[in-house]
Formats: sequence, structure tokens, C-alpha cells
Amino acid sequence: MSTLRVAHTVWDGTLLEGKGTVTFESSEIGHYPVSWPSRAEQANGMTSPEELMAAALSSCFSMALSHGLTEAGTPPTQLTTRATTAFRPGSGITGIHLVVQGQVPGLDEKAFLAAAEEARANCPVRKALAGTRVTLTATLG
Repeated sequence: MSTLRVAHTVWDGTLLEGKGTVTFESSEIGHYPVSWPSRAEQANGMTSPEELMAAALSSCFSMALSHGLTEAGTPPTQLTTRATTAFRPGSGITGIHLVVQGQVPGLDEKAFLAAAEEARANCPVRKALAGTRVTLTATLG
């Protein structure tokens, strides 16, 4: 059986002058404002689809990498993943770059990079974003 997660957005007004609120229904973690200026210019305390996508990918990737490392016999003590989504008005999302730093006792840089690349290729959110270029930088800390 599939697990379902639900969020919804209420948008008022036009694209350029309007604004909306994203609500996380499943987790009930809150309501977050969105607007075109916060998406295409400065965040100004609001979120955007690109920031939400970065959050989804960074958390999914971290889980996939943790699982892969553990399955290989080298469980991480900590992974810190940052996802940066690039958005260009008129062109859309032009890419996502992942930067991961890991603390993995007994693992060398080459093996960590290989595990990170495997996680990048196979994390479910990444697969859902198959049409989007997702790059990666991985280092051991």
C-alpha cells in the first residue's frame, strides 16, 4: 500500500500581484506564504516551489545515502546535505545542485563519492525529477 502525503496551496490574485499559502496537511507542520516576487526575486520571509523541491530532494537523498552506506557496512554518523534549486523566470528550473558532507567512519573519499552518486541516481525524489539536471558535490568531513 502506498503512503500518501498531502499539501495544498491557496492562491489569491494574479501571478505577479497575488500571493498564496502552502499548507502541509499530512504533517500539520504549518502554513507558509508564497508569492511571485519571493520566487523570482528575494525570498523576503516566504518560500517557493523551488525551495520546497530543494527540501524534498535534500532529505530524500540523505535518507538514500544513509541507507546505502549502512547496507554496505559503513553506517554514517552524520550526513549534511544542501540542495540548491536554480530557477530562471521564463525558462523554469534549470538545475539542482547537491552538496553533501558526511561523517562515515572507516570510509575513504572514493567510496563515499560512489555511494553518494548511487544515492543521487536512485533516491525516489530524484527519479521523480528525471527531467531535471541534478548535480552533486560530496566530501567527507
